[in-house]
Amino acid sequence: MLTHLRPKAGADNNSIPLTPLTKDDLEGWLAGQPSTVGTWVTATGFKAESGKTALVPDDDGRLGRVLVGVEAEADLWAYGALPAALPPGSYHIDADLDGPAATRAALGWALGCYAFTRYKSKPEKSFATLVWPETADRDSVERTATATYLVRDLINTPASDMGPEELAAAAEALGAEFKAEVNITVGDDLLKQNYPAIHAVGRASTRAPRLIDLTWGDTSARKVTLVGKGVCFDTGGLDIKPSSGMLLMKKDMGGAAHVLGIARMIMMAGLPVRLRVLIPAVENSVSGDSFRPLDVLATRKGLSVEVGNTDAEGRLVLCDALAEAVNDNPDLIIDFATLTGAARVALGTELPALFCNDNGFADALLQAAEAEADPMWRLPLHQPYAKLLESKVADLNSVGSGPYAGAILAALFLERFVEKTIPWAHLDVMAWNTSGKPGRPEGGEALGMRAIFSYLESRYGKSR
Repeated sequence: MLTHLRPKAGADNNSIPLTPLTKDDLEGWLAGQPSTVGTWVTATGFKAESGKTALVPDDDGRLGRVLVGVEAEADLWAYGALPAALPPGSYHIDADLDGPAATRAALGWALGCYAFTRYKSKPEKSFATLVWPETADRDSVERTATATYLVRDLINTPASDMGPEELAAAAEALGAEFKAEVNITVGDDLLKQNYPAIHAVGRASTRAPRLIDLTWGDTSARKVTLVGKGVCFDTGGLDIKPSSGMLLMKKDMGGAAHVLGIARMIMMAGLPVRLRVLIPAVENSVSGDSFRPLDVLATRKGLSVEVGNTDAEGRLVLCDALAEAVNDNPDLIIDFATLTGAARVALGTELPALFCNDNGFADALLQAAEAEADPMWRLPLHQPYAKLLESKVADLNSVGSGPYAGAILAALFLERFVEKTIPWAHLDVMAWNTSGKPGRPEGGEALGMRAIFSYLESRYGKSR
């Protein structure tokens, strides 16, 4: 239950009205108010800019109403700014919002109440409370907010408390909550079960690598498989990162966090699918047992890979997981990974890079992203660049032979482990807010998750 959304729907005598206004609405609304209200609002400088507020006193000098600027009725992040910005207390939205707009408002409020406090001895701030808008879809808000909280919490947790074992425990806890089956292959058993690339990347750490495999749903339903990069900390291996490059590497399991978040949404919604989640969980460490540049690694698919750089380890663990995902012949495969700095150079930190081997699938994902205000941008699987992954001693190299097109080359590498007949989408995400914004505090973040779930819900139908 979201504690900063009150169970009772509608307004009550103790809640303060919250009036959303666009710039175009402001003049008309003021015209219907007493002149003292207009004078006050004008004096505050309020111009109905998105997320900006005006606190309007009542006749007794108490807070009587709050005006909030929105770009449109369904301005998610305008509401995300309010829980921390408003004085503590209870508020209700004083507007006739339709279902989607009310749902978006409640979700924005819920996301604005997130704080990572695990290591704080005292909470930093209390949040204002919103009375549930009457037309809001509470189930949608609950599953989206709790999934986002899960993603943020997993990413924000430092690697000392979020290694491969702890990430597996988080998957097991999620599985137990929804009666999913979770199988975990650990350490040298990865070699016995033919996951050699996952083992090679993770073997240097004292924290054993593992493959997390969660399944849920009717075995006769269409199969949806999610794959998430679970590098719990990335030193770069023997091609070690500088300290500045290592600083945020606790977030390198952000792909795993994303697929667990989507899994939570799917299971909470009861989508009629056979869900499988595969997470290769490792720590890329430095020791006498580290894999080395120019080592040649075996993979589950049988392709040999020459290691061009040990800091390009994410694609190595993903290739074994993708090869296993294909074996089930699922309806589709979606993977999430904090994979390349090149994607961030191209698109910045807020815009995930989408690669896809099916144009119809890609178009549908982009439409869902636009509808959910959860953007992503498609980059090409430009096949002429595949020659840059050629190796003189192995079937392919893990990195390109030049400094360009790093995100595309990583995606082309992964594509070698996915059958062309299976629709596949790869999202290269930052998984981190580099600065705080309304509803999006600095730290771990779910990017593209709402869009992916919306697509899956539209494709497979709602709950059974």
